[in-house]
Amino acid sequence: MYKREFMLLAVSLADKVKGISSPNPNVGAVIVKNNEVIGKGFTQLYGKDHAEIQALKSCTKDPIDADLYVTLEPCSHYGKTPPCTDAIIKAGIKNVYAGIKDPNPKVNGQGFQTLNKAGINTKYPYCENIIKKQLEYYLHWMKYKKPFVILKNAVSLDGKIAAENGESKWITNEASRNKVHHLRQEVDAVMTTINTVIKDDQLLNVRLDEVKSHPQRVILDPKLQIPTESQIFQTMSQYKTILFYDKNMKFDPMAKKKLHQCQTVAVSCENYLLNIDEVLSALAEMNITSVLIEAGPTLSSCLLKNNLVNKLYYFIAPKILGGTKNVFDHLDITNLVQQINLQDINIEILNSDILVTGYLKKK
Repeated sequence: MYKREFMLLAVSLADKVKGISSPNPNVGAVIVKNNEVIGKGFTQLYGKDHAEIQALKSCTKDPIDADLYVTLEPCSHYGKTPPCTDAIIKAGIKNVYAGIKDPNPKVNGQGFQTLNKAGINTKYPYCENIIKKQLEYYLHWMKYKKPFVILKNAVSLDGKIAAENGESKWITNEASRNKVHHLRQEVDAVMTTINTVIKDDQLLNVRLDEVKSHPQRVILDPKLQIPTESQIFQTMSQYKTILFYDKNMKFDPMAKKKLHQCQTVAVSCENYLLNIDEVLSALAEMNITSVLIEAGPTLSSCLLKNNLVNKLYYFIAPKILGGTKNVFDHLDITNLVQQINLQDINIEILNSDILVTGYLKKK
């Protein structure tokens, strides 16, 4: 008989590998026999064991006639690893309780069918809303063939990203910056523009006491002007970096040699602005399921105007800077009809800073 506590345990296990198992979804699995947990697992690095396999390997008792709780439908196809359904059938599992069906065309109900044909009872959904939010990056990537886009902004109380002289380090406090590093660790990639690289010279890596993974760094650099002295350039051998540039630009041999340690991708460009839709499609094809945007007003506004932002992290410091350095200066909103609305809002206090998190309402 299904018990919610075991599915919630599976959910908590899946949280351990958010951003680490990608492009595989972060999944948790629990094996229960006679109301006792005898095995637990979560998805390993891409190409390694799925959650169900780890749970079976960890069993302290024979799993025959046991129940399997898993947050996502077990796979029934050969990919980087053999089908999980084969191992579940071989182990003699009696019941499979799944959080949600896997929308991957290679699965999409076929896992359940395979298990049913083998005489295993399958039931779903359970904790559906919790799991869909937990897997929002993966589900969006599967459905739209685009990465889930997160826009991060850090501003003063009056919406400024810098003082009038351009100083911007640091507007928000250490707790907010620490939150951003945790967010970077959860996503596949961090994107910014060449202008931000030149202005701020950021590393765009994860700086925490315990680092599980670093995101890929994506730079929008139409004319491939990245300075050789920048931290991004100097660390290309250490952190995977992708540069998007204007496909009509003449790529001279010296530039190509200079950038041999990173990946370069050509896309359409107009008025020095790269086609962001093409950029996102290209990233999705590279198995990048989520992107964190850390850039200035131009890219932030472009993404919002084109309805390409899925989630917003808006850090507000209790400071008034005045001046003209507005975070959304390029949105060109002239009336309330054009306003951009958020939903499912969450407010968090980070010492003296305020973090507003919300999802963008689709137009």
